[in-house]
Amino acid sequence: MNKSYIDIHCHPSLKPYGKSFKYQPQKQNRLNTGRKNSIWHYSPPNFLERHVNLLLTLTKFTQTDLTALAKTDCNIVIISLYPFEKHFLKDRMLGFKFIPDLLVNLAAGVSQKRIDNLRNHSSYFQDLNDEYNYYMQLHNMAQIIDDVTFTYRLVSSYSEITNNIKTSTAKRKIISLVPSIEGAHAFETGLDKDKDTADEATVLQHIETVKKWDHKPFFVTLAHHFYNEICGHARSISIGLIEKEQNRGLNTDITELGFKVIDKLLDNSDNKRILIDVKHMSTAARKTYYKLLETKYINENIPIIVSHGALNGKRSIEEWKISDSKLSENFSDVDINFYDSEIVRIAKSKGLFGLQLDERRIGSKKAIRSSRVYWPNTKRRYENKSQLIWNQIQRIGEILDENGLFCWETVAIGSDFDGIINPIKGLWTAENIKDIKPYLIKNAENYLKSNASKLQTQNQISAEEIIDRLLFINADAFLKRNFN
Repeated sequence: MNKSYIDIHCHPSLKPYGKSFKYQPQKQNRLNTGRKNSIWHYSPPNFLERHVNLLLTLTKFTQTDLTALAKTDCNIVIISLYPFEKHFLKDRMLGFKFIPDLLVNLAAGVSQKRIDNLRNHSSYFQDLNDEYNYYMQLHNMAQIIDDVTFTYRLVSSYSEITNNIKTSTAKRKIISLVPSIEGAHAFETGLDKDKDTADEATVLQHIETVKKWDHKPFFVTLAHHFYNEICGHARSISIGLIEKEQNRGLNTDITELGFKVIDKLLDNSDNKRILIDVKHMSTAARKTYYKLLETKYINENIPIIVSHGALNGKRSIEEWKISDSKLSENFSDVDINFYDSEIVRIAKSKGLFGLQLDERRIGSKKAIRSSRVYWPNTKRRYENKSQLIWNQIQRIGEILDENGLFCWETVAIGSDFDGIINPIKGLWTAENIKDIKPYLIKNAENYLKSNASKLQTQNQISAEEIIDRLLFINADAFLKRNFN
């Protein structure tokens, strides 16, 4: 089995699906890689685009298009279906309608026609189905990349992944795509920014419909950027002109409808359970969900998933001002990031923590400044930027070791590539994962030289295995246990 890396959260379709609205008929996924509405369209950053990102943090290039995934020899990826939220688009900013359109288009890299569609459509659930169908249009259709024939297949179980790997050869390869959904607004909630509009029967029926898809989602991220009438969300937007649009429902708890949605998702009738990803949930909602797992679902062995997250360096949701490690000064102290005690919960549930490759989340402002390279030097950049990633891995390991747990099996990669992120500089696309890997191994080696003897015996493994677990082994084992 190829062991390049597994990404548990990324958005290969966000840009090409958004571009597809420019063409007639709309929402078409083209096999021609030269077309920007093709999920195979390969558009790595050029010199200018890299420097635009350095200056303005805009990511206009593609990061996990299927060609990039093919080139990096990635054969398993969890794709995120995301009905783009309408509330990014205020009616006017500074008196002009085009300003919010421009901001969203610049940040997301979609198209003005997609922006027009977002303004005018009235169904997140239809948008969800359209994106799912966009993937299905080229499901199992051949594409030649560097003289190798590739196909992608949406999969419904780990056994299908195993079969795809077994039937792949050096010249014919299959990429397995595991569906997930980011934001339970997808089930038709939160359409109006200022008032509740969700119909309970409709929402629950939409969940039932999704459970009957040929390839049902593995998990759903319950919250996202705006209030969805299901649970409160954490602050995720810092752009001043849009930030206040998040205020309704910010930091609130799970709603009455939310409890019913959770029960419906976790209902395992006919082996159709959809797991819940706690990223984007408010701390109040996360606390309530954890309590639910410890009471109502105590005998269900439900793993906690963070599909794309980072540590904030603080002890717990309750003791949010206390840090227990000097490493905490390197972390972004925001509550969309996760507390030390939550890492223990995730590990004890046999869950998975996807590390988000977004500079705004993974490091403090001080750590980001310290990691900058002002003169072109690839080696120095990877050395500095790999340290941002290693700080997170090290602290997660130390937290779990202190709690008597195997400390290297909980973290994976949940890049959020092709989402609206500011990537770690130098780690531009999926292809750069292999470039930074040796530097991550070196960080692990340096740590173990001084600290291995302080770890429990079970945690004294090699630097290579620690990084292989991050990139591949942990996500693979999690899928094997839970994706049935």
